[in-house]
Amino acid sequence: MRNYKEEYAKYHSKPDQKKRRAGRNKARALMIKKGRASKGDGKDVDHKNRNPLNNALSNLRIQSKSTNRARNK
Repeated sequence: MRNYKEEYAKYHSKPDQKKRRAGRNKARALMIKKGRASKGDGKDVDHKNRNPLNNALSNLRIQSKSTNRARNK
C-alpha cells in the first residue's frame, strides 16, 4: 500500500518541489485566464523548455495528457 504521508515528507514537502508545483499551478491558471484552457478539459499545460518556473506564454502550450506525459519520460 502506498504511504502518502511518507511520500509527502520525503519529496513533496521540499521547498524546491513546492516552488515547481506552484509554477505548474500558475501556468494552468494563466492559460485558463487567456482562454486557451478550461477547467475539466482533460488537457495538460506543457512547458516547452521543461522548466515549470518559466511561465512565459511563448513557453506554454496545451496538449493532451497522453502526449504531454509520454514526452516527460
